[in-house]
Amino acid sequence: MNTTQMMQWGNMPCVRLNAGGYTALIAPDLGSNVIRLRDETNGVEFFRFKDTNTYDELIHSAEVWGLPTLYLPNRFADGVLKTSDAVYHLPVNESAPYNNHIHGFLHKRPHTIVEHKADENSAWCKTEYLFDERDPFFEYLPIRFKAEFCFTLSADGLQYEFTLTNLSDKQMPISVATHTTINSPFVEGAKEIDERVTVPIGKRCLLNERCLPTLEMAELDVPDFEYRSGNRCPVLQNIDNEMYFAEHMLFNDEDYYGIIAEDIESGKKICYTVGEEYKFWIMWNDKGFNGYFCPEPMSAMIDAPNLDLPADLTGYRELAPNESTTFHQHFRTVV
Repeated sequence: MNTTQMMQWGNMPCVRLNAGGYTALIAPDLGSNVIRLRDETNGVEFFRFKDTNTYDELIHSAEVWGLPTLYLPNRFADGVLKTSDAVYHLPVNESAPYNNHIHGFLHKRPHTIVEHKADENSAWCKTEYLFDERDPFFEYLPIRFKAEFCFTLSADGLQYEFTLTNLSDKQMPISVATHTTINSPFVEGAKEIDERVTVPIGKRCLLNERCLPTLEMAELDVPDFEYRSGNRCPVLQNIDNEMYFAEHMLFNDEDYYGIIAEDIESGKKICYTVGEEYKFWIMWNDKGFNGYFCPEPMSAMIDAPNLDLPADLTGYRELAPNESTTFHQHFRTVV
């Protein structure tokens, strides 16, 4: 039976979804973060999760637990954000030598539950956040908008849709990412050394010492090709902000746009697909020995609106007043 339930997890209110052998925990007060996604049948723990975590612990480092949605994601040099009709100065919250604004604010705000329901096919939860003068970040980015989140759990895993609507009279900068934290190991009883990740990547975008694009695009090297061949172990080594253009690949003789994480001992796989609105993958693993790794889909390059590159290359775009855009992700287990 598919169900939804309001509950407390630690000191956090959560919506628990159960459907098709999967369980998901969504924390509206933590930016609608999916703090847990689990395949109960196959013993797969998708995201970095600790059952003793409290709200205070998670809000302190909200980017590195569960499935945090970032707006505006990654880094803006010196906090500057240039749109077609304005220049905004965001707080510099990444210290020297970086001196950037990083990761925005949406993933740390309490969101509103719109509904949570279930039927014979699935269980779902909808949340939203209205950004306006009541938010302290509005001082830096005075653009009203609505963020809507829809999580649908079924026997086919978790479908996630994220929609932004511009409620202002200005152009709204659009760059979106999830700082997806894949648990390591993600299969019960598995060894980290047996993990592999397949990422269909194109050219690499080189970064400088501030983790900002140099505007150079590099051809793939031997370690990069390990992503394409599925031979890269995503942990037990330092993977530090490797940014690539996303490409398609074949999986089970079908077109596939996403990444695959596999435990080669059991053959169990996490299939993580995204919509084509995501143009880049950033690979990062917090030095590789902290029990997780992050394949981060991004709709635009780091510092995209400020780069001297065409928008069709950087992925940066803007929403006109009253315009909406939606981003799609899907997580499932393949055995």
